[in-house]
Amino acid sequence: MAAAGRFSGISPSFALSVFRSERVLCRAAQVPAAGLLGRAQSPAPSSSLSLASSGAVLGGSTFGPALLQVQPVPKMARRGLMEQDLSKLDVTKLHPLSPEVISRQATINMGTIGHVAHGKSTVVKAISGVQTVRFKNELERNITIKLGYANAKIYKCEDDRCPRPMCYKAYGSGKEDSPLCDVPGFENTRMKLLRHVSFVDCPGHDILMATMLNGAAIMDGALLLIAANESCPQPQTSEHLAAVEIMRLQHIIILQNKIDLIQESAAMNQHEAIQKFIQGTIAEGAPVVPISAQLKYNIDVICEYLVKKIPIPERNFTSPPNMIVIRSFDVNKPGSEVDEIRGGVAGGSILRGVLRVNQKIEVRPGIVMKDETGNIKCTPIYSRIVSLYAEQNELQFAVPGGLIGVGTTMDPTLTRADRLVGQVLGEVGSLPDVYVELEINFFLLRRLLGVRTKGTEKAGKVSKLTKGEILMLNIGSMSTGARVLAVKNDLAKLQLTAPVCTSRGEKVALSRRVEKHWRLIGWGQIQAGTTLEVPACPV
Repeated sequence: MAAAGRFSGISPSFALSVFRSERVLCRAAQVPAAGLLGRAQSPAPSSSLSLASSGAVLGGSTFGPALLQVQPVPKMARRGLMEQDLSKLDVTKLHPLSPEVISRQATINMGTIGHVAHGKSTVVKAISGVQTVRFKNELERNITIKLGYANAKIYKCEDDRCPRPMCYKAYGSGKEDSPLCDVPGFENTRMKLLRHVSFVDCPGHDILMATMLNGAAIMDGALLLIAANESCPQPQTSEHLAAVEIMRLQHIIILQNKIDLIQESAAMNQHEAIQKFIQGTIAEGAPVVPISAQLKYNIDVICEYLVKKIPIPERNFTSPPNMIVIRSFDVNKPGSEVDEIRGGVAGGSILRGVLRVNQKIEVRPGIVMKDETGNIKCTPIYSRIVSLYAEQNELQFAVPGGLIGVGTTMDPTLTRADRLVGQVLGEVGSLPDVYVELEINFFLLRRLLGVRTKGTEKAGKVSKLTKGEILMLNIGSMSTGARVLAVKNDLAKLQLTAPVCTSRGEKVALSRRVEKHWRLIGWGQIQAGTTLEVPACPV
């Protein structure tokens, strides 16, 4: 615990996580065992997290063998999947469709967006087989509250005579790489793995707009759900479409869901309404696929469109790794022995670079607190990767795209209950600066989106930013409050309530409180700002 004295004002348990030796939790003689065990509480069953004896589950994804023990990495034994070998890894030759990559890890992130109860989670379940709604309060209300995750592999029959779209098929991420085709007449033909897709299932409820914006930060494309048995557009349909437009998403597939509930003439009329709605938006020209997620009609068509219409995003494998954290958890059960306590788990998507098992990592901003004078200071968390998982598939290295679980040697107190959400994880010394004030050039929407209006009444206009008002900013997966310090033309100076690890040129979504709800009012781009001094790595 001598290391704890290096930073005054840091509690012993926080200091443990910063100056972590491999078995420090197990040797923490000065921290009472009861104190340690009291912190390691298990969360409720969740849309993205349930507890298993082997680790935590993210969208059906299990993370981590015993994370704090220094063990040889077990051989990756899963039938039908390509083996990964760190000793032969050459990042310059990696590609999002490299067989050893897509066999185990998703490389494209697709979001499901749209109004509440239009079938977003049901579509994800129909494609991937994973139920993303798992929290107790989500199940009771039958709505998504946290971001849900699920991975799916998309295959195509190798025989060109196999009729489309039946030749396309989606399975869960644990499926072998070349299963047999199940189309009658082609049962002896193998299927080829074309894509491995990660679905980010966003909530559609208007009060959960911030959660949806956090999910949009990692999307490469989106499935826009529109229910056929309701008029188009519904409030959050237009609000979500504006949000993905702000995030520069250009690849959208529109799904006209619940087609089994209406007659053909009504479906055709709504199809015309959809075309009218998307005119002049980023979704103009996007394919509209009529489906029934509940009855699994046309799910194979979605698979075909995912392969043909969503291009493989260009990825940077050679830069130092950088990952945004969108979930984090403590995987320890109450009453665990001290020797059994495992390190924290962070879930997110890598933006660039390659993470490897046993790599030393840094998390910024890390531990945020105020000093004696009331100024904010932050201490990065330094740790080591002990395991990497993509759903149940264990990885030796993880590449950009897809959702990854990173098992670390961090104090689990720091990761429990999503405490690391919005932070950035990467190679020590290579992460962007931490900002407490930002200067952005901003663009405001003309009218408020996502607000119900009566009859022909138009939605309220978005008023100009005023000095002193409070906004909500979404930067990457971080939601933070911001006070407007100054406004001039389309430039604004903002003071953040929480420090953010970001870089110049990043996009920012702006929301304002309207009638007790946060409403999207525009977006901005970071031009400059005031940074915090970050202490150097002590090791």
